Amino acid sequence: MEQVGEKLGAVRGQIRQVFYGQDRVVDEVLTTLLAGGHGLLVGVPGLGKTLLVETLSKVLGLESRRVQFTPDLMPADILGSEVLEVDDTGKRGFRFVPGPVFTQLLMGDEINRASPRTQSALLQAMQENTVTVAGHPHALPTPFHVLATQNPIEQEGTYPLPEAQLDRFLCQIDIHYPDLSSEREIVLKTTGVTLASVTEKLTADELRHAQTLTRRIPVGEGVVDAILRLVRNGRPESTELEIVRDRVSWGPGPRASQALMLACRARALLQGRLAPSGDDVSALAKPVLRHRMALSFAARAEGHDIDSTIDALVEASV
Repeated sequence: MEQVGEKLGAVRGQIRQVFYGQDRVVDEVLTTLLAGGHGLLVGVPGLGKTLLVETLSKVLGLESRRVQFTPDLMPADILGSEVLEVDDTGKRGFRFVPGPVFTQLLMGDEINRASPRTQSALLQAMQENTVTVAGHPHALPTPFHVLATQNPIEQEGTYPLPEAQLDRFLCQIDIHYPDLSSEREIVLKTTGVTLASVTEKLTADELRHAQTLTRRIPVGEGVVDAILRLVRNGRPESTELEIVRDRVSWGPGPRASQALMLACRARALLQGRLAPSGDDVSALAKPVLRHRMALSFAARAEGHDIDSTIDALVEASV
């Protein structure tokens, strides 16, 4: 475990050489990958979302591909398709041509610009690591992760992600503007003649080993109870918390409890601890729950947001 911790520390150090002032974002993305999940990166253009994914693929030694989601993108453009071929004897047959989803780290850029039909093409891949084309299943490489980006401001020409697909993302990671010192560092270090580069610090096999180790980390009963209490209190039909009943229209399902359990284990491993604590539950409540809950129309009209609601939920539950 110590050796894995050292390598993960080296990975974090490499990423921070090119992705400045966003330590929380780096840790949440690495937590998501260690937990074996997929991440939804939400932030305005120019905050380095694409750079972060490209850097991760290099540092973690993962094969990566990028898909720019547009309204005219079709499911076959992601999954692949069967083409009719004729061999030397004149016999006809279909051959499957894999799409860009057959990689270890798939970046879906501006995923909400594709139609719901195209978005749904990723559902089976994200849940089962398999895609089915023309009735034939095709296994994806391992590990397989999707890191999708989304612009929270400009919604013209976009299609909101359906709840079923949002639930496939283990974490929604919000990326905010950097602080003054970090932005100064960005300006000085990215506008010169030479740019910082990164090197591979982990292989795909080592990442798989770290993911297996994550699932073996023991979790105390107190942490399990805190996770269940937090998730169940987020459901307006079953909670006694007035703030949830007043603000939330629908809450997180059992997959949120699973995601929070895995994320807490991964965060403990990332920080070199032998077991997660209540602090991990509190720290990961927003990335795990914010895309699994919806505020009512009245709550939005009154100016409430999901993050402040989760803060109140954590205060009452953990």
